[in-house]
Amino acid sequence: MADSVLYNLIRFVSCTTGNVWNTSGNTILNSSQVTNVVDIYIDSNNTLYITDEASSTVVWRLLKNATTATVIAGIKDSKGSSNTQLSYPQGVYVDTIGTMYVSEYYNHRIQKYISGSNIGITIAGLNSSSGSALNQLNSPRFITLDPTQEYIYISDGENHRIMRYSTASTSGDNGILVAGGIGAGNTDTSLNRPYGIWYQPSVSSDLFITNNAGHSIMSWTPGASSGTFIAGVPGTPGSGSTLLNGPMGIRLDKYLNMFVVDHFNHRIQMFCANSKTGVTIAGTGIDGSTATTLNGPRGIAFDSGMNMYITDYGNMRVQKFLKL
Repeated sequence: MADSVLYNLIRFVSCTTGNVWNTSGNTILNSSQVTNVVDIYIDSNNTLYITDEASSTVVWRLLKNATTATVIAGIKDSKGSSNTQLSYPQGVYVDTIGTMYVSEYYNHRIQKYISGSNIGITIAGLNSSSGSALNQLNSPRFITLDPTQEYIYISDGENHRIMRYSTASTSGDNGILVAGGIGAGNTDTSLNRPYGIWYQPSVSSDLFITNNAGHSIMSWTPGASSGTFIAGVPGTPGSGSTLLNGPMGIRLDKYLNMFVVDHFNHRIQMFCANSKTGVTIAGTGIDGSTATTLNGPRGIAFDSGMNMYITDYGNMRVQKFLKL
């Protein structure tokens, strides 16, 4: 085996599973179809749901093996606060019956869409009104649901906290503070502009949170007064294997291996369970628009075959990295 091939196989092998990903991505949606893509969610049918925040300000859906995405929420090129519009959609999550949840940065709300409907129902936050009360949000980022699908967890970015709401709640209802909420900070009792969030109780009872402005990852038991730093050095940006710079999206596999979108380092870092040393599995650490580079990536998701999908924000594309 050639040295370069051996190097790639060693560098990109998953810790426990032995998974290997191609280092060259395939573009499945490009700038002729999407603009500034943010988050991505893949359901059990391998359908992709993608938020597009800037000029498009919509949610796209791409069916398995399709080449053209369709708008399923928001009105293309029309930002707004009505129940059919979106304003800088951020996180997206789809439950097992096809109900979709979308967070909006500028409308400071969470919209719920019943399967087949493009009319949003506000379940958290007060439309276009930011604040720090329990019934308000301030520039929410990514979201996740618990396995019962009864509760949604929200990265309430500018309030530096994680909030939990019932998925059956309505606008004006109070949520419950489950992490942070004492202002921006890099201590184990605070969060610093939380962005990505993931909850997978089948492997851990903790929430996994990316501190975008704190350059770190925390695990946090919902309702606890403090969390644990599990990756990055709090408050210290950098590009070494133990450092992060503006982390955004996050996913975990069933072995607790962790995958982090390292936004300003233009790379995807994999952390083996219980390890604080990351391995770069996509991107080179330098921004670019080739098949092997990324430019300010934000979201990450895996399909049922563990192929990896990245929203490559700066390149206005969605990249697919095949599991080998």
